[in-house]
Amino acid sequence: MDNYSRITNNPPTLSKPLGLYSQVCTVNSSNLIFLAGQVAVDEHGDLVGNNDISAQVTQIYKNIGDALDSANAKFENIVQFTTYIVGPDNIPAFLEKRNSIVNNIYPLGDFPPSTLLVVAGLADPRYLAEVTAIAALP
Repeated sequence: MDNYSRITNNPPTLSKPLGLYSQVCTVNSSNLIFLAGQVAVDEHGDLVGNNDISAQVTQIYKNIGDALDSANAKFENIVQFTTYIVGPDNIPAFLEKRNSIVNNIYPLGDFPPSTLLVVAGLADPRYLAEVTAIAALP
């Protein structure tokens, strides 16, 4: 598709985003990619960052990058993130690490829409975060 586009915006009729995300993402695409929730495990299934949300977030975004690579996509193709964090106490450290990562990925500030949910737990009690994404390709 020659007219592929991914345009993020923040309409003036909505409040300014509370973090590094956009309120809206409009996409022209012929292929959508749905990523399963990624947790902090390496290619062998071993946990990375036991009790360390920062290390877990780094591994999660590495896994997302690997998943995107397998579909011939890049972070620039992501049109939505959904994040699950175990307990509100993990939010500040999560945001600090995530913000450093996404600022590098999206240096122009064209962050995709993102939702953050606080949950009681994930599939394994050692997991402190899980991130899923939707990407669009031409």
